[in-house]
Amino acid sequence: MRYLALLVSLLLLGACASPLPARDPGMAWVDLYTPASDLLMAEELDGKRLNDGRYFQVSPGAHELIARFRFEVQGGGSLMAEPIQRTCEIRVRYDDFAAGQRYRIEARTLAMSAQAWLYDEQRNVLARAKVLRCGVF
Repeated sequence: MRYLALLVSLLLLGACASPLPARDPGMAWVDLYTPASDLLMAEELDGKRLNDGRYFQVSPGAHELIARFRFEVQGGGSLMAEPIQRTCEIRVRYDDFAAGQRYRIEARTLAMSAQAWLYDEQRNVLARAKVLRCGVF
């Protein structure tokens, strides 16, 4: 089991180390942001799983984006307990992605859950994410 965990960790590190692809000017680019201690990764675009969880690149128009947000919370209700990892699946729907524009999904913790928003380049809130589920998965 440890070898499997090590292999998965190495694969994830390799994905993080590879350069991002060139931006297609005919597509919209969606960056993901969260504090450094947390992890926000792209999961699905319009119901299809993505190979690279670091960004979304979408055609103009309406899309549904699903991302996983992983963060630590104090476990067991005691200050001495070990922190536990929680994961929330969040969904962002937006109808007006524009070609050549850059967007940003930002996520943060809210007690044992999460909050997230979609912003444009001017930091205008375009959509609020819906938390689909949270747990230790």
